[in-house]
Amino acid sequence: MNLKLKTRIAPTPSGLLHEGNGASFLLTYAFAKAYEGDILLRIDDLDADRMRLEYLDDIFKTLDWLGIEWTEGPSSVADFQQNWSQHRRLHIYNYMLNLLKNQKDLLYACECSRKQIKETTVNGFYPQTCRFKNLDFNQMDTAWRIHVPDNNTVSFSDLDLKTKTIQQTAFFSHCAMGDFVVRQKNRLPAYQIASVADDAYFGVNFVVRGADLLQSTVAQIYITQQLKRTDFSKTLFIHHDLVKTKEGDKLSKSKDATALAEWRYAGKTPENLIKQAAKWLNLPEVGNFNELIAVLKASDLFNIPPQYFSKKV
Repeated sequence: MNLKLKTRIAPTPSGLLHEGNGASFLLTYAFAKAYEGDILLRIDDLDADRMRLEYLDDIFKTLDWLGIEWTEGPSSVADFQQNWSQHRRLHIYNYMLNLLKNQKDLLYACECSRKQIKETTVNGFYPQTCRFKNLDFNQMDTAWRIHVPDNNTVSFSDLDLKTKTIQQTAFFSHCAMGDFVVRQKNRLPAYQIASVADDAYFGVNFVVRGADLLQSTVAQIYITQQLKRTDFSKTLFIHHDLVKTKEGDKLSKSKDATALAEWRYAGKTPENLIKQAAKWLNLPEVGNFNELIAVLKASDLFNIPPQYFSKKV
């Protein structure tokens, strides 16, 4: 039986959205429209220290300016706070954490600070300092890490935008992130847990994200492997290129990337972002979003097999 495509846009209200965010959202929306799929607006607000109401408001204003409509999720800042905040789904994340914790020798408590890790790491990964200390999980100021063995492989379906083919991409999970954190020292679930739990909870089966999040894909599939959940492993992924600065660096909210709010105030349209999305798709240059959808529908290059989703209309 064919599945209906369901994707999501998942901004974080930790800064004003920039050009890279906008192009990625439009790419996601293009596939949803071309395949008559559903789209969830999921706002990742677990990091309360960095969340600001002005950033939350910017998400809705930017999506409106981009012309993006979603089929599920909050309709406003107030609706989000009352009904859709990730803090209202903590019981789901904690349930997943407890399932992992109940598996023998899978999780362990870690008391290391970021400074200590930075001083002792060789390859940037956590050097397993606390793996065999048997620290109390309930000890104050400890994070929970997941034991990732060196020889474990994860694989997933990845739609390559350059070759227009669906590939089975395989990684040694330890080489992706090492023993990564699943619960933070503040006792809140880490991003990898919240993201994979939300995608499973809302039935997302098509994920569009930047190439910088490839490691997150590997980590999240590793989590579902341990839970013996096969639904997430059937998800089709797209890891697109990044919009970069003139110096070749990734655009970042924290590194003075030009905010799309400035584009809106200047009376600009999303035309350049639409062209960027078409460029990622290796499609002919288009002038507006309707043209992008028309070209994508007419193209046989992205003829996703029916075992993934219902066909284009």
